[in-house]
Amino acid sequence: MLVSMNWIRDFVNLDGQDIEELIHRFTLSTAEVEGIEYKGKDIENVVVGQILTCKDHPDSDHLHVLTVDGGDGIYDVVCGAPNAREGIKTAFAKVGGRVGEMKIKSAKLRGVVSNGMCCSEKELGISDDHSGIMELDPSYENGTDIKDIFPIEDIIFEVDNKSLTNRPDLWGHYGMAREFAALTGQKLKDLEVMENDYNGDAQVPITVGNKDLVYRYTSVRIENITKKESLMQMKIRLFYCGTRAINLLADLTNYLMLELGQPMHAFDGKKISKIVVDTPKQDMKFTTLDGQERDITTDTLMIWDDETPVAIAGIMGGLDSEITDDTDSLVLESANFDGVSVRKSASRLALRTDASARYEKTLDPEMTMTAVKRFMKLLFDVDPDAKIVSRITDEYVKKYPVITIDFDKAFVDRYTGIDISSDRINDTLLSLGFDTERNGDSFKVTVPSFRATKDVSMKADIVEEITRIYGYDNFTIKTTLSPLLPAKTSMLRKEENMIKDLLVKAYAMNEIHTRVWQDPDELRDLGLKVTDNVKILGSAEDQGVLRCSMMQSFLPVINKNKNYRPSFGIFEIGRTVRGVREDKTANEVRTLGIALYSKAEPEKQLYFKGVELINALVDELKHKSAKYVKTETGFDWQHPKNTSEIVIDGKKVGVINTVHPQVLTRITRNAAIVMIEILMDDLLAIEPDALEFKEPSKFPGIDYDLSLVISEGVRFEDIQECWTKDKMRELKEVSVIDIYDKGEVRSVTLRFRFELPDRTLTSEEVQVDIDRILANLRRVNVELKL
Repeated sequence: MLVSMNWIRDFVNLDGQDIEELIHRFTLSTAEVEGIEYKGKDIENVVVGQILTCKDHPDSDHLHVLTVDGGDGIYDVVCGAPNAREGIKTAFAKVGGRVGEMKIKSAKLRGVVSNGMCCSEKELGISDDHSGIMELDPSYENGTDIKDIFPIEDIIFEVDNKSLTNRPDLWGHYGMAREFAALTGQKLKDLEVMENDYNGDAQVPITVGNKDLVYRYTSVRIENITKKESLMQMKIRLFYCGTRAINLLADLTNYLMLELGQPMHAFDGKKISKIVVDTPKQDMKFTTLDGQERDITTDTLMIWDDETPVAIAGIMGGLDSEITDDTDSLVLESANFDGVSVRKSASRLALRTDASARYEKTLDPEMTMTAVKRFMKLLFDVDPDAKIVSRITDEYVKKYPVITIDFDKAFVDRYTGIDISSDRINDTLLSLGFDTERNGDSFKVTVPSFRATKDVSMKADIVEEITRIYGYDNFTIKTTLSPLLPAKTSMLRKEENMIKDLLVKAYAMNEIHTRVWQDPDELRDLGLKVTDNVKILGSAEDQGVLRCSMMQSFLPVINKNKNYRPSFGIFEIGRTVRGVREDKTANEVRTLGIALYSKAEPEKQLYFKGVELINALVDELKHKSAKYVKTETGFDWQHPKNTSEIVIDGKKVGVINTVHPQVLTRITRNAAIVMIEILMDDLLAIEPDALEFKEPSKFPGIDYDLSLVISEGVRFEDIQECWTKDKMRELKEVSVIDIYDKGEVRSVTLRFRFELPDRTLTSEEVQVDIDRILANLRRVNVELKL
């Protein structure tokens, strides 16, 4: 946003102030200033000049030879402006003067010496009009410095818009002036407005259809407007602040938007009879002021003349009701709309305007009436013959609640760590527009409406207002004396850290952080669809649907990283959403997602690596063992045969699976992927078994390998009972050495470790245990491989 210091001076006395230092203080206290530009300093010795004679150049078809009265003499000037003619007064740059980067010198043009230059507005840097030389009021005295007539010299500074997001009151010069008044201790001048002197019954009929999107709508009708062009002072200010002058009525609405931060719109009075503010009943086409036909949806707030659309509320007017040069009456709109609705409509239409940018910030509805009265004052200053022909119609639909905040000086001192006097607290808040009731060192503050829409709501906000005007650079730097205590780690966080440490240190896995919503484009690349689930409010179509599985985020990550390393593992403890609870809130589930990717290991080997990882994790956390039960698939990417539930103490805590071949081929044709999901709350809710210390035996043990033929349908848990149910004291450990599964032959080689703590076992003793184990195995159709 561009801010004019001349404009600020209209509302606060800054005489004797160092403006650069003041702008620096504004940066420290209010909003970041990105740059300062000095306007008009490069204009020197430019005066009012009157063209006495105008003759065609003897050697040119477009140049003129002029004689110009510069106040102190007559000058011969060569000029090519099409509007140069005898009798008019214009801006005349004398020899030795300066216009921008150009030094004015005497020069010969086509054989005729030119002693000076007649200037256009663009050449003086006060507008972009280069159609001809300036035409000045005949009453101006020849030789008068142009800077004495027009406010060409100004200091313009640019404020970073992002720093004004929560300060809608600063989107106009009057709000900026309030800040400068507070910083300098000066009084903010009252805004000059005009009351409506119309005493009749006529009014602009206003009907508000969608009351959720309209907070206030204020309107008045004015006729007999005879002036068409704005004063040069207004044109210059608009141009310096980045807005092009159009005509008087359009310029007035833009001027007030820059002055008060309140967008306004002027409709051609002949084309408006009844204002209706509502959303359309069906999608439609609408042509805006820029001549573009736009698609209007049923959730776009529109302004209608009865049943004819005339504007997109808060964004842009329509082409058919625009102000033109022959407009002599208007219907003025000063309104306040729902900021979220305006932002969504502007985004949907790809039409972000200065008006919509302000409405998005949640403007003060109290400003609409003030803006109407200020508009009338400025209009009648220029065109006193204009007539107000209606009452001011004011539909005030939604009022923000009045916010009052109680605090005392001790609270401020405790918050800031410095001593700010009660008098200074009171004066600061009054200068910023707050109403205060003071009882000694206690205060009851009423927040002004222009700060109550979303900015100031609690005691901490009041402290911020006091301290930023006091000056953060005035704080005495002190070392805080506070006990440094170690942060307490909850059992939940401790177990999460144990999981992360195990996965990173023991399995060299990479922790990732993914978004909680499904990406439809990324899933589509894998041949998958977005799974229906809870959706983020305001998101479009299939966007913003929250994930119900970590793998909806992991599969795209694997797809993006598959070419960087031949093998890798990733994990994340994140949140999935499994529908909604009874209180209509999202049912968020903390979930551990793990994915293994390898071009080197076959799918079976990688699957058992995943099983080993789960077993290590469960043993580390709970000192238990996990079981795996084949289950039906729940998602399209899960392999129909290689998907199993992870069960601990009879409770399902997760799932392990390989990837469905159709999805796998979309990612790679020469690698394997194993995916694991564990419900963290379910896992951590399981009570861990107590650790039992056993002293290692001093005596050698005996290892005994058995190769077993496994029948179809027999699980490892079934054969495991064959040696656990007899509780053999000598059996210390059983491990899988090899697995063979080819054709119809399925076998596994197991190694049994036997030992005693007090003596060496004999082979005969071990053989007795092995015979018992083999007998038990035969009962479950498992035979010794010969």
